Amino acid sequence: MNDAEHGDDDIAGERNVHKVGALLGQDFPMSIESLQGSISIDYKLAADRGIDVNNPRIGLKVASERLAIVRYVFLVQVEDGIATAEQRAALEYADAALVGWPEIDAADVVDPDEDDLRTVAERLGEMERNIEQFSKHEAKGDVDAMNDLFVHATECVASVRRLYQPEFPIPTFAEIRRVVQDEYDEDMGKIDPNEHIATVEAIEEQTEQADERREQGQADNAGKVNRSNLNDGGQA
Repeated sequence: MNDAEHGDDDIAGERNVHKVGALLGQDFPMSIESLQGSISIDYKLAADRGIDVNNPRIGLKVASERLAIVRYVFLVQVEDGIATAEQRAALEYADAALVGWPEIDAADVVDPDEDDLRTVAERLGEMERNIEQFSKHEAKGDVDAMNDLFVHATECVASVRRLYQPEFPIPTFAEIRRVVQDEYDEDMGKIDPNEHIATVEAIEEQTEQADERREQGQADNAGKVNRSNLNDGGQA
């Protein structure tokens, strides 16, 4: 099907599915269009929702929205417990990749050349493959596998953002992981495994001291009573 036929189908409202290359408005060769796991896009539905599917910057929008959804799903999985260092790092990495995400018409967003757009298509396809596996492991409740796939999907998105917004600094996962591990170790160091035992011993000691004071007080009161009785007897 040629480009003219694509246009006729869209105008006629026929539902067409396009690969990443079509999404990005480029005529990629088959080796790119047929990437295993490439995103399938409902071209007409996207257009009906007001998305300019011919805009070469549309990949920027796809990347951020997909990662934001995955981040939310992962957060729900780990928020009920104490997140591990790896899980904290994965979330912070996604935050670093998504923070201040630009609109596609922002001044510091550039139009990638043809080679870079090919890379965008590859990274988005790789992202979708990771998300697909992420969903399967979510169904199994395998959080560790989800964590790894979440990180890989974020790496793809970070790569896409660097191509569209080359001046925006995004740390690597390894850099974030080191910082988070240090913070995690510090937090764990504040939790004394003997704290419970120490607390019990302190309570017991306080109880014994209170008993001793109470017994001493009772003895003192008894002495006062005896002395009072003696005085009363002497006066009688």
